[in-house]
Amino acid sequence: MKLHVKILIGFVAGIAVGAVLGPTASVVKPLGDLFLRLIRMVIVPLVFSSLVVGAAGVGDVRKLGRIGGKTIAFFLVTTAIAVLIGLLLGNLIAPGVGLSIPVDVEEVEVKTAPSIVDTILEMVPTNPFVSFQEMNMLQIIVFALFFGLGITLIGKAAQPAYDFINAVAEIMYKLVGIIMEFAPFGVFGLIAQTVGAHGVDVLLPLFKVILAVYLGCILHALAVYSGSVALFSPISPLRFFRTMMPATLVAFSSCSSSGTLPVTMKAAEELGVSKSVSSFVLPLGATVNMDGTALYQGVCALFIAQAYGLELSLAQQLTIVLTATLASIGTAGVPGAGLVMLTMVLTSVNLPLEGLALVAGIDRILDMARTAINVTGDGAAAVVVAAMEGELADTRADKPITPPV
Repeated sequence: MKLHVKILIGFVAGIAVGAVLGPTASVVKPLGDLFLRLIRMVIVPLVFSSLVVGAAGVGDVRKLGRIGGKTIAFFLVTTAIAVLIGLLLGNLIAPGVGLSIPVDVEEVEVKTAPSIVDTILEMVPTNPFVSFQEMNMLQIIVFALFFGLGITLIGKAAQPAYDFINAVAEIMYKLVGIIMEFAPFGVFGLIAQTVGAHGVDVLLPLFKVILAVYLGCILHALAVYSGSVALFSPISPLRFFRTMMPATLVAFSSCSSSGTLPVTMKAAEELGVSKSVSSFVLPLGATVNMDGTALYQGVCALFIAQAYGLELSLAQQLTIVLTATLASIGTAGVPGAGLVMLTMVLTSVNLPLEGLALVAGIDRILDMARTAINVTGDGAAAVVVAAMEGELADTRADKPITPPV
């Protein structure tokens, strides 16, 4: 039985057990916690080693810049489209119109949208070892890219360093394979606890918000990801989604883009993406590519405005697009981060921060969908960039695919 089938069985079984046992289903939560701890155990060494190997393995500084430029361009364009889809659905479905929910305001850490200069400066670590300890993924990525660049520029003299880090990367890949055998049980534990804790009744009052976010995520995947994969590569959308399914399900269950990274890398390998591309694009995407989060912020901003009887002008909605795009880049790939970053978007258009309380109760449910889309987008980016660089192998024929003219 293939891994994605096992994970799907664990997923469905978790829903059934959670629905039947209710809060008692928390008894199986340690299975999910153990799976997440195993994944987190390998995240930092995996990201660092794979990015160093990816950057150094390119072997050409100009090619590295070219791949990086295409990757960032893909992320920014798809993120902006995601926010627009979220705003469109928010206007059409109008989830907050006529809603009257008592607001229990809790103190929430307010974040303002950082300037571009501050965002760039914060990405550069002053002490890489502190970045490793704090799991600051953006800073780890920047340090790894510079480390790999240094190996490329030095050449033969740096070969021992490259060989060592490449060996570390291979060890991490092997550990990931071992950990993934436990994934069906981990997904079962995570989903059972989530369904048992929230139940169906809690979702009914805010069903339209959930509908808007989930519908937006599905539309984004079918239109943007299917379109980009079909346009730039010979891989069919059906094959792409089928191969990405294990990563999508793990992301849906764990609500962590970074935690799903090992599974995403395995899926990209099965799609024929070269290691030099996947080890560069995917760790970067797990941190800065947050299409689902951006879409969610667009929907929730309109929902909160409607719930308070406020009308957002076209200019304010365009401000949401810009702010949500910037905020999504700064959103950590961990559960719940999107809710805190939503304060940026609300502040940018002067919406009441008390509105966070309206979506906080269902944030976990929304987080599951947006994280699944984030991870699927990482896979689409890897396929598109690999195809454009001529580094996408046809795994069925074991032949490289010629890049489009």
